[in-house]
Amino acid sequence: MKAVSLACFVAVTSLALGAHAVGSAELYRSASYQYGRFEARIQFAPGDGVVSSFFLWKNGSEVAGTFWNELDFEKLGADCHLQTNALFGSGGPGDHGQQATLSSSLCDQFHTYTYEWTPDYIAWLVDGVEIRRETGDIAAAYAQNATAGMQLRFNVWPGDVTFGGNFNPSILPVYEYINWVQYSSYTNGAFQFQWREDFTAASTPSGWLTANWSSPKALSTHTPRNIGYVNGYAVIALTADDAMGVAGVTPNDATDSSGGTGSNSNPTTGTGGAGGQAAATNSSANQVAPEGEAGCGCHLVPTRSAKTRSLGAMGAMLLGAVLVRRRRSARNGLYSG
Repeated sequence: MKAVSLACFVAVTSLALGAHAVGSAELYRSASYQYGRFEARIQFAPGDGVVSSFFLWKNGSEVAGTFWNELDFEKLGADCHLQTNALFGSGGPGDHGQQATLSSSLCDQFHTYTYEWTPDYIAWLVDGVEIRRETGDIAAAYAQNATAGMQLRFNVWPGDVTFGGNFNPSILPVYEYINWVQYSSYTNGAFQFQWREDFTAASTPSGWLTANWSSPKALSTHTPRNIGYVNGYAVIALTADDAMGVAGVTPNDATDSSGGTGSNSNPTTGTGGAGGQAAATNSSANQVAPEGEAGCGCHLVPTRSAKTRSLGAMGAMLLGAVLVRRRRSARNGLYSG
């Protein structure tokens, strides 16, 4: 029998015991892109302690000896405020976070969130209005160290008092809704449209993957079951682990794709269960966690029965010990995106 590390053994044992009482999710584009305009029309997930995000990530940033590159839009706190981050550095990311002040809600309205990444600057925009711009050393940190590009990623996960707020599972389920995503390249000083995803199919679109590893803070496990496609929206759920899946009702983005202030009035219904099942079915073909993503390279997705869920507290303690190496952030040792 081939020997395995103690850390890997503990992590696998914890997963088998049903370590988390919460199921989270992450949806991401498999390809990486260097420079461009990255846009998404989103209604973030509400709730104190719920971190809901749209971020750009250099794949492999968490690997020891790799220069970290990450850009974030993150919804945080009970007040549903927005934080933008430029996280980068050797041996883990330096913290360059800023809280944005917006006049409208992130959690009951759709907004268009945009990154512009060029060799000379990085800008964050909401509904076409620039809210932050970085040049100089910060822009250079990405131009020089993210030459293989970055991926578009979306996730929802439980934080804690050190980052995200005071999470209480009684608020679950909550959802992040994505109307569309599009990318424009940047060459010769100009942005050029390349592709757009409108999530019209009932399964994970070609070129996209769903996560199957522990979330930051090790308080939940990302599962493909918590991603669905309903009424032309991608839905990312944070749920109890015995109630995974996506609801069949979505908010209605009342404005067109050019931006504006969206509304959640007149919700529409659809086949949320079908969307969630399609995502789970797709995952077996599409999803292999990159080396190191699962914390030990084992790439195992936990399965939980009612009996094993009762051992969640013990499993969470074990995972907390062995997954602390995952995606470190400047705030508390785990990545923020």
